[in-house]
Amino acid sequence: MKIRVLLLASGDGSLVQAIIDAVKKDELDIHIVGLVCDQPGARVIERVKAAGIPTYLIPIAVARQQWDKEIWDVGIELNPDLIVSAGFMRILSPEFVERFKVINSHPSLLPNFPGVHAVKDALLANVAMTGTTIHWVDSGVDTGEIIAQVEIAVVPNDDIASLHERIKIVERGLIVETISKLLPTLEKRHV
Repeated sequence: MKIRVLLLASGDGSLVQAIIDAVKKDELDIHIVGLVCDQPGARVIERVKAAGIPTYLIPIAVARQQWDKEIWDVGIELNPDLIVSAGFMRILSPEFVERFKVINSHPSLLPNFPGVHAVKDALLANVAMTGTTIHWVDSGVDTGEIIAQVEIAVVPNDDIASLHERIKIVERGLIVETISKLLPTLEKRHV
Protein backbone atom coordinates (compact mmCIF):
# COMPACT_ATOMS: atom_id res chain seq x y z
CA MET A 1 0.00 0.00 0.00
CA LYS A 2 1.04 3.57 -0.62
CA ILE A 3 2.12 5.91 2.15
CA ARG A 4 -0.88 7.97 3.28
CA VAL A 5 -0.27 11.73 3.36
CA LEU A 6 -2.49 14.40 4.86
CA LEU A 7 -1.89 17.96 3.68
CA LEU A 8 -2.37 21.13 5.73
CA ALA A 9 -2.60 24.52 3.98
CA SER A 10 -4.07 27.97 4.51
CA GLY A 11 -3.58 29.95 1.31
CA ASP A 12 -2.92 29.79 -2.40
CA GLY A 13 -1.74 26.18 -2.34
CA SER A 14 1.23 26.33 -4.70
CA LEU A 15 3.14 23.85 -2.51
CA VAL A 16 0.11 21.57 -2.39
CA GLN A 17 -0.17 21.83 -6.18
CA ALA A 18 3.48 20.82 -6.54
CA ILE A 19 2.77 17.69 -4.46
CA ILE A 20 -0.39 16.88 -6.45
CA ASP A 21 1.50 17.35 -9.74
CA ALA A 22 4.34 15.09 -8.55
CA VAL A 23 1.82 12.35 -7.71
CA LYS A 24 0.18 12.71 -11.14
CA LYS A 25 3.60 12.43 -12.84
CA ASP A 26 4.50 9.35 -10.74
CA GLU A 27 7.34 11.30 -9.10
CA LEU A 28 5.79 10.65 -5.67
CA ASP A 29 4.30 7.29 -4.81
CA ILE A 30 1.85 8.46 -2.14
CA HIS A 31 -1.88 8.56 -1.52
CA ILE A 32 -3.09 12.03 -0.52
CA VAL A 33 -5.89 11.25 1.92
CA GLY A 34 -7.11 14.79 2.42
CA LEU A 35 -6.47 18.46 3.02
CA VAL A 36 -7.11 20.36 6.24
CA CYS A 37 -7.61 24.08 5.60
CA ASP A 38 -8.43 26.79 8.12
CA GLN A 39 -9.45 29.48 5.60
CA PRO A 40 -12.84 29.12 3.84
CA GLY A 41 -11.82 31.27 0.85
CA ALA A 42 -8.35 29.79 0.31
CA ARG A 43 -7.46 28.93 -3.30
CA VAL A 44 -5.90 25.66 -2.13
CA ILE A 45 -9.45 24.30 -1.66
CA GLU A 46 -10.15 24.71 -5.39
CA ARG A 47 -6.85 23.00 -6.23
CA VAL A 48 -7.54 19.90 -4.14
CA LYS A 49 -11.17 19.65 -5.23
CA ALA A 50 -9.98 19.67 -8.86
CA ALA A 51 -7.71 16.75 -7.95
CA GLY A 52 -10.52 14.85 -6.21
CA ILE A 53 -8.96 15.13 -2.76
CA PRO A 54 -11.31 15.39 0.25
CA THR A 55 -11.22 18.72 2.07
CA TYR A 56 -11.71 19.28 5.78
CA LEU A 57 -12.41 22.95 6.45
CA ILE A 58 -11.67 23.78 10.09
CA PRO A 59 -11.71 27.56 10.66
CA ILE A 60 -10.13 28.73 13.88
CA ALA A 61 -13.21 30.85 14.71
CA VAL A 62 -14.16 28.21 17.26
CA ALA A 63 -12.44 28.01 20.65
CA ARG A 64 -8.82 26.90 20.35
CA GLN A 65 -9.40 23.66 22.28
CA GLN A 66 -12.30 22.78 19.96
CA TRP A 67 -10.16 23.56 16.90
CA ASP A 68 -7.35 21.35 18.24
CA LYS A 69 -9.87 18.55 18.81
CA GLU A 70 -11.34 18.86 15.30
CA ILE A 71 -7.90 18.59 13.68
CA TRP A 72 -7.02 15.72 16.02
CA ASP A 73 -10.22 13.91 15.01
CA VAL A 74 -9.43 14.29 11.29
CA GLY A 75 -5.93 12.94 11.90
CA ILE A 76 -7.27 9.95 13.83
CA GLU A 77 -9.93 9.29 11.18
CA LEU A 78 -7.55 9.48 8.20
CA ASN A 79 -4.61 7.81 9.99
CA PRO A 80 -1.85 9.31 7.80
CA ASP A 81 1.71 8.04 7.74
CA LEU A 82 2.90 11.62 7.20
CA ILE A 83 1.33 15.05 7.55
CA VAL A 84 2.73 17.82 5.36
CA SER A 85 2.22 21.40 6.49
CA ALA A 86 2.48 23.26 3.18
CA GLY A 87 1.72 26.87 3.90
CA PHE A 88 -0.43 26.15 6.96
CA MET A 89 -0.34 29.25 9.10
CA ARG A 90 -1.40 27.71 12.41
CA ILE A 91 0.48 26.19 15.31
CA LEU A 92 -0.47 22.58 16.03
CA SER A 93 -0.99 21.32 19.57
CA PRO A 94 1.88 19.49 21.31
CA GLU A 95 -0.34 16.39 21.53
CA PHE A 96 -0.93 16.46 17.76
CA VAL A 97 2.76 16.68 16.85
CA GLU A 98 3.63 13.97 19.37
CA ARG A 99 1.05 11.61 17.85
CA PHE A 100 1.65 12.29 14.15
CA LYS A 101 4.74 12.68 11.99
CA VAL A 102 4.49 16.24 10.66
CA ILE A 103 6.86 18.13 8.39
CA ASN A 104 6.68 21.81 7.56
CA SER A 105 8.04 24.02 4.81
CA HIS A 106 9.38 27.36 6.02
CA PRO A 107 10.67 30.31 3.95
CA SER A 108 14.00 30.91 5.69
CA LEU A 109 17.16 29.10 6.64
CA LEU A 110 16.12 27.99 10.10
CA PRO A 111 16.97 28.58 12.87
CA ASN A 112 17.12 32.10 11.39
CA PHE A 113 13.83 33.94 11.05
CA PRO A 114 11.24 31.57 12.53
CA GLY A 115 7.58 32.53 12.54
CA VAL A 116 5.10 34.02 10.15
CA HIS A 117 7.16 37.03 8.96
CA ALA A 118 10.30 35.16 7.90
CA VAL A 119 10.76 36.83 4.52
CA LYS A 120 10.15 40.32 5.91
CA ASP A 121 12.49 39.61 8.83
CA ALA A 122 15.25 38.47 6.46
CA LEU A 123 14.96 41.68 4.45
CA LEU A 124 14.92 43.84 7.59
CA ALA A 125 18.06 42.06 8.81
CA ASN A 126 19.72 42.94 5.50
CA VAL A 127 21.09 39.43 5.00
CA ALA A 128 22.75 38.47 1.74
CA MET A 129 21.39 34.93 1.85
CA THR A 130 18.14 33.37 2.99
CA GLY A 131 16.35 30.28 1.74
CA THR A 132 13.87 27.58 2.57
CA THR A 133 13.81 24.79 5.13
CA ILE A 134 11.86 21.58 5.48
CA HIS A 135 11.76 20.48 9.13
CA TRP A 136 10.00 18.15 11.50
CA VAL A 137 7.31 19.91 13.49
CA ASP A 138 7.64 19.85 17.25
CA SER A 139 5.81 21.79 19.96
CA GLY A 140 7.82 24.97 19.30
CA VAL A 141 7.53 27.49 16.49
CA ASP A 142 9.81 26.37 13.65
CA THR A 143 12.15 24.66 16.13
CA GLY A 144 11.94 21.05 14.92
CA GLU A 145 14.83 19.05 13.48
CA ILE A 146 15.90 20.31 10.06
CA ILE A 147 15.53 17.80 7.23
CA ALA A 148 16.60 19.86 4.19
CA GLN A 149 17.55 23.42 3.28
CA VAL A 150 18.31 25.38 0.13
CA GLU A 151 19.96 28.81 0.12
CA ILE A 152 18.57 31.69 -1.95
CA ALA A 153 20.44 34.95 -2.49
CA VAL A 154 18.77 38.20 -1.60
CA VAL A 155 19.24 40.45 -4.62
CA PRO A 156 19.26 44.26 -4.83
CA ASN A 157 15.76 45.74 -5.00
CA ASP A 158 14.16 42.60 -3.53
CA ASP A 159 10.94 43.28 -1.70
CA ILE A 160 8.84 40.84 0.32
CA ALA A 161 6.80 39.73 -2.72
CA SER A 162 9.72 39.19 -5.10
CA LEU A 163 11.89 37.38 -2.57
CA HIS A 164 9.03 35.23 -1.33
CA GLU A 165 8.14 34.22 -4.89
CA ARG A 166 11.72 33.12 -5.60
CA ILE A 167 11.71 31.16 -2.33
CA LYS A 168 8.40 29.48 -3.23
CA ILE A 169 9.77 28.31 -6.59
CA VAL A 170 12.62 26.50 -4.83
CA GLU A 171 10.34 25.37 -1.98
CA ARG A 172 8.02 23.52 -4.39
CA GLY A 173 10.82 21.29 -5.62
CA LEU A 174 12.31 20.84 -2.16
CA ILE A 175 9.04 19.68 -0.56
CA VAL A 176 8.53 17.02 -3.25
CA GLU A 177 12.15 15.88 -3.04
CA THR A 178 12.02 15.71 0.76
CA ILE A 179 8.78 13.70 0.85
CA SER A 180 10.28 11.30 -1.67
CA LYS A 181 13.41 10.82 0.46
CA LEU A 182 11.34 10.27 3.61
CA LEU A 183 9.06 7.59 2.13
CA PRO A 184 11.33 4.60 2.87
CA THR A 185 11.66 5.71 6.51
CA LEU A 186 7.94 6.04 7.23
CA GLU A 187 6.10 3.37 9.15
CA LYS A 188 2.67 2.66 7.71
CA ARG A 189 -0.07 3.30 10.28
CA HIS A 190 -2.80 1.24 8.63
CA VAL A 191 -3.61 -2.28 7.53
